[in-house]
Amino acid sequence: MRADQLDAHLKGTLAPLYVLHGDEPLLVIEAADAIRTAARARGFGERDVLVVTQYFKWSALAEAAGNMSLFGGDKVIDLRIPTGKPGREGSDALARYAANPPAGTLTLVTLPLMDWKAKKSAWFAALIEHGIELELNAPGLDRLPGWLAGRLARQQQSATPEALEFMAGHVEGNLLAANQEVMKLGLLHPPGELTLEQVRNAVMDVARYDVDDLRQALLAGDAARASRLLDGLRAEGVAAPLILWIVVSELRVLATARAEMDAGRSADDALAAARIFGARQSPYKRALQRLSSSATRTALMQAARLDRMIKGVARGDVWDEFLQIALRLCAR
Repeated sequence: MRADQLDAHLKGTLAPLYVLHGDEPLLVIEAADAIRTAARARGFGERDVLVVTQYFKWSALAEAAGNMSLFGGDKVIDLRIPTGKPGREGSDALARYAANPPAGTLTLVTLPLMDWKAKKSAWFAALIEHGIELELNAPGLDRLPGWLAGRLARQQQSATPEALEFMAGHVEGNLLAANQEVMKLGLLHPPGELTLEQVRNAVMDVARYDVDDLRQALLAGDAARASRLLDGLRAEGVAAPLILWIVVSELRVLATARAEMDAGRSADDALAAARIFGARQSPYKRALQRLSSSATRTALMQAARLDRMIKGVARGDVWDEFLQIALRLCAR
């Protein structure tokens, strides 16, 4: 089933088994919430949540299926497999379970993005043979304006094509941020059509004026200014994830365009492939004259390490790492 078919499906008869997987946590969470809400409305008054960890005992799934609801009604079994790898015992248990789902039970299986090899496994094939599968991936930049338009429509708003393109360009790769921007527009403006200026002011307000200044300094190769701006952002308590999002969004553009240029395309065509058009290309062209593919790839790897540091799973000084990335991008 496609994601856009779920709402209509949930108005009818519910299936006994749903399998959700994909690369976008926001969409997976929302789909799971919608299914659980529909189940509650149909009298599924109890829910068992099972999270498959290293020491998970698969007998717990059979026990949850065999235990009657305390209140005598139907129940939801919410099975979550964060790694997407149930192991040999789990594979057998899932195949048996899918072939004979318990009566009076709706089972929701949540997985990460499944690659082609995992999709060919016997246990996954058994799940989708007997249940409904939804693959929930983030829309690409070409489909992101339409996705944003759909979100705005939920709150009785719309936006001009230019406004949607602008918004998409600023939230690409971060669907959670995109959703937050849409919600903010609902709070700032009444129902109706939003102009480019209204959207621009709202989106840029999130970034704060000096975060956008940092973007400009990095593209211009102004190391001294970038260093001063990072110090100012740190002093003002600006959230590190927001700064990283700004930096990575520029890195992705530069890395994509640099790779296209290395393949023989002109700077104009390379930047167009990275969704940068017209007058917006000028600062990127200057940046690409001094940056190599090796430099952009290394900066992206540094950004990935910085992301782990911000999340507390890697050691290091977050702000020093920001400075190192900035100096790399500004090197001449």
